[in-house]
Amino acid sequence: MMHWFYLAIAIVSEVAGSSALPAAQGFRNPGPSLLVVAGYVSAFYFLSLTLEAIPLGVAYAVWSGVGLALISVAGWVFYRQSLGPVEIFGILMIGAGVVVLKLGSGA
Repeated sequence: MMHWFYLAIAIVSEVAGSSALPAAQGFRNPGPSLLVVAGYVSAFYFLSLTLEAIPLGVAYAVWSGVGLALISVAGWVFYRQSLGPVEIFGILMIGAGVVVLKLGSGA
């Protein structure tokens, strides 16, 4: 069960790092740049811990699917990017694919 917690930390870390990318301004802005680097280092560290117990395909599907949904919301909240019905439908379809992959793997 701890490996799912590690995966959650990896997801949140990656979303934090990705959310800071626009503010980093090509790594010219030190604060957000540090958040980007720390977020990605933390994300890959915790993803590696996750892979000790969860199959790669399942872990990556969950990581990318949940990460996509969260980063879409972050873009909408922090950067006023559009998130219309088509985008929401796409996110839901990805979520459904993640669920099917997890159920099929027995993880």
